[in-house]
Amino acid sequence: MAHYRASESKREQFRRYLEKSGVLDTITSVLVALYEETEKPNNALDFIKLHLGAAGPEPADAEALRMELADLQQKCNLLMEENKELRNRLMQYEQSPEEGAAE
Repeated sequence: MAHYRASESKREQFRRYLEKSGVLDTITSVLVALYEETEKPNNALDFIKLHLGAAGPEPADAEALRMELADLQQKCNLLMEENKELRNRLMQYEQSPEEGAAE
């Protein structure tokens, strides 16, 4: 009997923790939204993930991020190439005075 009460106490503590942190409200609202859907989705778990925000960014956001990434990679490559050219030019100027001093 004492074991039963201990586990009930832990359950109650955990329930209060979930309630205090807003988990119960969030899950309840997602389940209510699923219940109120006129056309039930084929995959309820995907619906829940999407509404909890676990599905990641929206497809439009993901596409915008991909485009931005490609743009930034291109800019990075151009800057690295420019940096390489400038280093080569700098090395030429650093070698020229030494050659002139040797004469």
